[in-house]
Amino acid sequence: MTVLAIKVGGSLFSDKSVENSLDMSAIADYARIVAGLFRENRGRLVFITGGGAPGHGALRGNDGGDPFGCIPLTKALADVRWVWTEALRREGVRALPLQLGAMALLEDDGSFSVRSDVLTRVLDSGALPVLSGDSVLGTDGRLHGLSSDRVPEFLVGTTEAGLRVVSLTDVPGILLDGPDGKDVLSHVDPAFPERAYSALWAKSPWDSTGALRTKLDALLACASAGAECFIMRGSARNTDYDHLFSPFRDWPEDVSYTRIWSPAAAT
Repeated sequence: MTVLAIKVGGSLFSDKSVENSLDMSAIADYARIVAGLFRENRGRLVFITGGGAPGHGALRGNDGGDPFGCIPLTKALADVRWVWTEALRREGVRALPLQLGAMALLEDDGSFSVRSDVLTRVLDSGALPVLSGDSVLGTDGRLHGLSSDRVPEFLVGTTEAGLRVVSLTDVPGILLDGPDGKDVLSHVDPAFPERAYSALWAKSPWDSTGALRTKLDALLACASAGAECFIMRGSARNTDYDHLFSPFRDWPEDVSYTRIWSPAAAT
């Protein structure tokens, strides 16, 4: 049984250059899509929200000398999770927002030490976990502001089932010809990521968490641990995401993506 973690990036429902902006109409549209996936795959779906303007704004300008300086991120992302929870509940989904920082510690090597039983019980109950980035305590005694892009790394250690991660964002994948290009890198082997890294471009000045590089770092780590990961363009209108639970060989030919997956995982 495969568990699907679907992330809706903040760029799809928020303008990071506008303080605390949230596009409630876009959130409602994506919530309907997620609700449809949930109804057909109860117990196999995890939802991850990006931080959007509230999350990035909470990290911007923090005092690096304060070991708990990123604590505002905890509230900001709790508020974003709650907005999504309300939208999902309006669609009839039994959604439960969970705080990453209450279930994980950050180790010295940057990996997560996790309490997996909570998430497993939520899935077993037939509910939908709603996750995001968070302020996570490290073994150094400091709080670390972690991007929502890193949440799939947490999930790798929480389920014995196969994990598929789909990160919906404002580009159709990693573009080899720049941010306005059309040449998508279709596959990245985590053992040979150089071409993917060379295609990345400078992040927006409004981004506080590393943009596409952080996403790629996290998904490479997940793929190295056996997960199948995708970066895809998100669209809330006239888009069918039912194939996301299907075997990759059965996906529609016209779907654009960057697949981050190790061939060794199939052997």
